[in-house]
Amino acid sequence: MHQFLTFASDADILAIWGAGFLLLAGLALAMERRRMRRARIDGVGWVPWTGLFLTCAVLGGSLLAVAVPGMLRG
Repeated sequence: MHQFLTFASDADILAIWGAGFLLLAGLALAMERRRMRRARIDGVGWVPWTGLFLTCAVLGGSLLAVAVPGMLRG
């Protein structure tokens, strides 16, 4: 993996970061669904999962949108 990152283009690195942010957004979405299905309604929690999901999804999507044309050109 280290060798790949050494010779990766800027578009490849942006795509890796974008995929990482999208994975983090998926985790935040799963945690928000878990919180909505909890048994005790008064146990609210302190992590803003919806805000984290939206932030990570927008960042990941925009990074991939910037990276894909560069990757297709080679």
